[in-house]
Amino acid sequence: MFTGIIEEMGEITAIAPSGDGWRLTVRAPRAAADAVHGESIAVSGVCLTVVGSTADTFDADVMKQTLDVSAIGSATVGTRVNIEKAMPVGARLGARFRGFQPMLGITPRTRPAIEAWYEKNIVAAPAEREAHARHIIAESERQAAKIAAEIKDGKSFDAAAEEYRAPGSSGDDGDLGWFRREDMVPEIAEPVFSMKPGDVSGPVQTQFGWHVIQLVGFRDLPKPELEEAHEEIVRRIARDEGQKLMEKLRADAKIEIIGAESAAPSSGRPQLVLPAQE
Repeated sequence: MFTGIIEEMGEITAIAPSGDGWRLTVRAPRAAADAVHGESIAVSGVCLTVVGSTADTFDADVMKQTLDVSAIGSATVGTRVNIEKAMPVGARLGARFRGFQPMLGITPRTRPAIEAWYEKNIVAAPAEREAHARHIIAESERQAAKIAAEIKDGKSFDAAAEEYRAPGSSGDDGDLGWFRREDMVPEIAEPVFSMKPGDVSGPVQTQFGWHVIQLVGFRDLPKPELEEAHEEIVRRIARDEGQKLMEKLRADAKIEIIGAESAAPSSGRPQLVLPAQE
């Protein structure tokens, strides 16, 4: 996996035939320092496989198909290229991105920024809620509708649960306990969090069958103290600031295709048409 963050600028120092394509030698000291045979390195956005390396260069083969459809096909010795190494297996993008924060001017760890985010998004925000519900599992939609109608007509939920309880099940099988919206399957969470305590739903279908659900009640979850939420706040601020930065970089980017002016026409290779000079 590649993050899209350029790690260094390299230079093509040699181009040699290799099968029906090329073998490139690229000078990129940082990437070459620990490059190994078979490793993937992106060269100007094209993923290539390392076939050899020295202290400050690496070699990679490029197939004809890749040359035909990428800017590398118009490269020459001396062409400057962007270099990016693949993320190591198991590495997290968030941790990798944090390493670039000082360079990009992202400093979310300042105490005032963290405290302001905490006050706005945790202290002033509504408390997260949990619901307590119980349900009766019916054999069919028709039976679920029958159960719901009987409860509406005055039968207690407990009596209905006892009457329609599956043989061999215990008396508390229908208690779903306390749960947050995101912790429950959506088919149950949606009606439950739109009900009032004591309400009973109509037939509800999930992958487990048909249900009749009663909301027992809600409770607010305690809000974390600032120190408890510190690391999560840092991650949120870094993510938001990183997104803003990437959007700005995209908006301000100037795309340049190196060597396009001198590229010879080639069947199957996209050609850049330059605007007429006035």
